[in-house]
Amino acid sequence: MNRIHFHFILPTIICSVLQPFLVLPATAGMEEEWRIQYTVLQSDITNRVCIAGRRNETLRQDALIHESDRDPADVVLRRTAALLTDLKQTSALKHLADLGKELAALQSAGKSMDVKDSEARYKLYTDVCRIRRQIAFKNPLLNFPDLLFVKHHRAIYNHMCDQYYGMAARPGGGLYILSDPFGSEPKLKDVLAGSVVRNGRLKGQKLSGGSNKPYKIHFDGLGNISGDETEGGSFLSPDLSFDGKSVLFAYVECTGNRKHDHHTDPSRGHWAEGRCYHIFRVNIDGSNLEQLTDGTWNEFDPCLMPSGRIVFMSERRGGYLRCGRVCPTFTLYDMASDGSDVRCLSFHETNEWHPTVANDGKIAWTRWDYIDRHFSAAHMPWTTTADGCDPRPIHGNYAWRGGRPDMEMSLKAVPGVSKFVATAAPHHGQAYGSLILINAQVRDDDSGAPLKRLTPEVGYTETSEGGTETYGTPWPLSEDYHLCVYDAKTRPENESRKKGYIDANYGIYLVDSFGNKELIYRDPEISCLRPIPLIPRRKPPVLASNIKSTDKQQLPEATVSVINVYESFKPFPAGTKIKALRVWQIIPQSVPAVRNMGVQVPGTGSLNIGRYVLGTVPVEEDGSAHFVVPAKLQVFFQVLDEKGLAVQSMRSGTHFQPGEELACQGCHEPKNRAPAPLKREPMAMKRPPSRLQPDVDGTNPFSYPRLIQPVLNRYCLECHKKNPEKAPKLDSDQVVMKGKAYMDFNTTYYASYVSLAPKYGFYDYGKSEGKTHRTSPGEFGALGSKLYPMLAKGHHDLKLSSDDMHRITVWLDSCSLFYGVYEKEGGEAQLRGEIVKPTLE
Repeated sequence: MNRIHFHFILPTIICSVLQPFLVLPATAGMEEEWRIQYTVLQSDITNRVCIAGRRNETLRQDALIHESDRDPADVVLRRTAALLTDLKQTSALKHLADLGKELAALQSAGKSMDVKDSEARYKLYTDVCRIRRQIAFKNPLLNFPDLLFVKHHRAIYNHMCDQYYGMAARPGGGLYILSDPFGSEPKLKDVLAGSVVRNGRLKGQKLSGGSNKPYKIHFDGLGNISGDETEGGSFLSPDLSFDGKSVLFAYVECTGNRKHDHHTDPSRGHWAEGRCYHIFRVNIDGSNLEQLTDGTWNEFDPCLMPSGRIVFMSERRGGYLRCGRVCPTFTLYDMASDGSDVRCLSFHETNEWHPTVANDGKIAWTRWDYIDRHFSAAHMPWTTTADGCDPRPIHGNYAWRGGRPDMEMSLKAVPGVSKFVATAAPHHGQAYGSLILINAQVRDDDSGAPLKRLTPEVGYTETSEGGTETYGTPWPLSEDYHLCVYDAKTRPENESRKKGYIDANYGIYLVDSFGNKELIYRDPEISCLRPIPLIPRRKPPVLASNIKSTDKQQLPEATVSVINVYESFKPFPAGTKIKALRVWQIIPQSVPAVRNMGVQVPGTGSLNIGRYVLGTVPVEEDGSAHFVVPAKLQVFFQVLDEKGLAVQSMRSGTHFQPGEELACQGCHEPKNRAPAPLKREPMAMKRPPSRLQPDVDGTNPFSYPRLIQPVLNRYCLECHKKNPEKAPKLDSDQVVMKGKAYMDFNTTYYASYVSLAPKYGFYDYGKSEGKTHRTSPGEFGALGSKLYPMLAKGHHDLKLSSDDMHRITVWLDSCSLFYGVYEKEGGEAQLRGEIVKPTLE
């Protein structure tokens, strides 16, 4: 058993009292670990009031610090007793009698012991730790002889996206099996020690992490690496087959060109092949090592599905994130078991993470979803069918940013229940933090109702709680018992946090919901990641597909049915009559940010998202709609009243697979209850599905110069030129608008846009908790602007044609955008009034 190699200072005399029992089975080498836990508990006791404030959100109250806890000995006595009580309800009962007597004796001794006698109290604490460890390892859930995991250095750049770029990988590590992990003499095996790749570009080569040297390398956040030349690669994200016989994992060679490849060709990636993570498979005995993916894009997080297909993350979708720097997007894909037949399951335009199989056979994963919202608003768990249909958030997608985790990552389904364990992680960090339990059956209250904290002593990272990147990659054995990685050195009282966790050293632990944790394995030179019990496990069901076969000669389409648009999370204004749905396509950002697309939505910290109108479809009197939409695109919807004005707009994206048939109950209806029984067949379902009716020139692709400027030229320009002292400029002279916030660039627009958009357009959803993340019906777009009421009332007796008024309102309903493409050259062409299509759709 490798020991932890950092030190907490305790009196020498206290350490001497450990000697009588440190040689007992299952405790050898634990003295330094117990010192560390002692210091951590002292810190928790000092912080008890703050931890107690999380009481209502914590799964088990024993994990808190109680008023009666005077010192770490009290805490460990109480938590060990809770552990013993719980395990007595299991088949471990027959093995716990003697340990129970020893614990009872220690409890009795603790009551009569003076809390000021530090030497005696520390001896008591370590005695209890010895008993606790033996009790914990009697858990019948630990019925596996081997433990699978990877050794992996943290990435050299702290960001939720960059941590999975091979360019930011620090070489080192490998794929390992720990045999007899809960015994007195566990054995470590390097799975790939004698393996060579059987196929592909790396055929005949070995996969190695190298020597774990402390290389001086630097990733600049713009896609480039510099510093020492390195040897060896990096390993990531193992996944065990259901029969326990083979392992999927990702590996990057850390070789090749160190510069990011900038281009707008959607058919290729942005990195050298040797700087990308690729997916491999190997038998647990090291035989049959195969490379399944390759290319100039990162591919990682493989997850074997019950059908035999493999879900994974890939950059093949193309595009970059919208809130700065050079960060290619990776989203959900799958492939056949041999690496062929690669399919895009998610046409999302922003990054996604960590797919896993839910107990019902669906895919659960984390999606970054922030259309017209703050860039840290939502990195929440979603589910989709195994073939990529019906993507839906599990909870929290519209939650106010505060009082809940910044991100929820590394989801794993808890055996036998509709719950997931996850890591509450930061946006500007890596996939470590505090552990939480997500109950998918609890009603989503746009806050934290479905969540329970498993490790309440560690607050949520990158929030007002000031949490740390302490726990990671949990593997649930039950609701109460989990394998994970942990490093006490990341806690606030240590310097590691201030240095960006550069020297973090995560070991493998067994943690329980009562607050106990037991070290299983640690390598002092490199962290461990993603421990997995090496045993066969139950295979979830293979779900029937909701995709119907389609004519491959036709453009890919899906059919959507909405039962009742009035079934909405937020009620529509009284008397509202919905007559149509407007369907928007979201445009992936094809290049790193070069300018704004329009006036920045306040508080978002990112570019306005590129979009254009695909068309509209009718809504029947009963609120139903039935229509065809293009598949393989990211889209969102707006509901329109009888005047064609948007009453409400999605601030989230969705997508459809070719041939998919999807029915929605309403607009953001509650997800945790069944639909109400229908009294009659919806009117729209009695007819064939509607086809999208295209909108006016300038909406597809979006272009203010083509959509709005012609209207101004016809009706407004002459009068405004005659009154330059009073009337704002409404001509097409090019003017630079100065940026005022993060990711708010100096951008060239028409003078008319600069005059109208900031003062009279719509781009600000409001600043209260209920408005920054959700649209308030009736307060959006044209209905929420100053320009529409002015024109509708009759500005200086101005009478616009219905077509021209529609042009104004659809512009206002689009957050008053100007551009419809991200590329510099395309933007310049749009300024000239030309029609320019995005290079990436």
